[in-house]
Amino acid sequence: MNGIGALFTVVASALLLSLPRRLAAIPLLLGAAYMTRGQVLELGPADFTVMRILVFVGFVRVLARGEHLAHGKNAVDRILIWWALTLLATSAFHVSGSLVFRAGIVWTDLGCYFLFRIFLQDAEDVERMFKVICAMAVPLALLMIFEKSAQQNPFGFLGGVNEVPLSREGQARATGPFAHPILAGTVGASCFGMACGLWKRHRTLALMGWFGGAGIVYACTSSGPILVILFIILGLMFWPLRRHMRAVRWLAFCSILALDAIMKDPVYFLMARIDISGGSQGYYRAQLIRSSIESLNEWWLAGTDYTRHWMASGQHANDSHTDITNHVLAMGVMGGLLLMSIFILLLIVSFRAAGRALRDNRNLPDRHRFLVWTLGAILFGHVMNFMSISLFDQSIVFFYFVLAAIGACQTGPSAAPEARRRRHGYRPERPVALLDGS
Repeated sequence: MNGIGALFTVVASALLLSLPRRLAAIPLLLGAAYMTRGQVLELGPADFTVMRILVFVGFVRVLARGEHLAHGKNAVDRILIWWALTLLATSAFHVSGSLVFRAGIVWTDLGCYFLFRIFLQDAEDVERMFKVICAMAVPLALLMIFEKSAQQNPFGFLGGVNEVPLSREGQARATGPFAHPILAGTVGASCFGMACGLWKRHRTLALMGWFGGAGIVYACTSSGPILVILFIILGLMFWPLRRHMRAVRWLAFCSILALDAIMKDPVYFLMARIDISGGSQGYYRAQLIRSSIESLNEWWLAGTDYTRHWMASGQHANDSHTDITNHVLAMGVMGGLLLMSIFILLLIVSFRAAGRALRDNRNLPDRHRFLVWTLGAILFGHVMNFMSISLFDQSIVFFYFVLAAIGACQTGPSAAPEARRRRHGYRPERPVALLDGS
């Protein structure tokens, strides 16, 4: 860790300890957006990145102040805990050192998620953080646009990123503080979606978010983030049809079955036909899914430590693995069908939670309900993006921010702990939206 990284960590930690709860998420978001994973404090076999240090400081704050989860523990919280336990347990079937590596993932992912669950207590807190993210995306976008034009990464001195941007089909692909251009673009696309949620009341900040998000996506020159924006917009377009989403879901499901029946290749090979930015690797991603299915016997139980033979290209950085550009499949490689199934269940339950949050806010102004719908649309964009990328750096913090924000927007009995719901004789109603996952 160099002097800049150490100074940032000290200042962010001080802010994390001193800011009021409603602003305490800001240092975590700044760490995820502006620090690279190359800033590391090494203690024995463990590597403490800036985000891991901030998570530790965050929990010190929570314990010292007696802060608590918004509306008590919910279904997403419980499934994430099971996901973490499964990830750690399946390390016994993998190479030495796997447990330490996975413990680092759990510390970062679950730590950020539960801190967001504590710091975001209601829809007003979520909207406030939307504003913060839209504002901080602007300088990040300008730095990445500079990187694309000047062929020099201004975050390079922090380590863990390419000092000279990658290039494909003659176009520079900026990474900023992230490990890969697509990861950077995913963050930009998420910010673009958050700006949509602010448009009705905070148009200046919404315009800043659109500029920042679109600027990051432009600089990374990747098809995936552009598709994430399109999927988010598609989700938002269904807002007027929110009471008829069951029919829409069935129509989408039947369309997928029909396409699978008439296509020569499986339906997921549709991604092989998409190339927005030039040089897209859609065929690789589709073939990777096919290869993983053909090799199911190798990884179904608890994952595998060797996938290089799945694809002819292998991976230059690792002699044992091919490039697993699929987040759901990466769960299978790490922990078998069980871990993959738990992660898929997490996504389903998160959509249901968004549906419940929409119902909980049905008597509030439309801006509150549209905020929840925006979270669901961003989650939809992430889910579609998981078919083409595996989030492996601090970019995943923004995914867990969305899950935590959905929990903050649940204000009715459905957000209360199970014991309280039984005590009050609560019986859940069916959510009215796309987001209920049923």
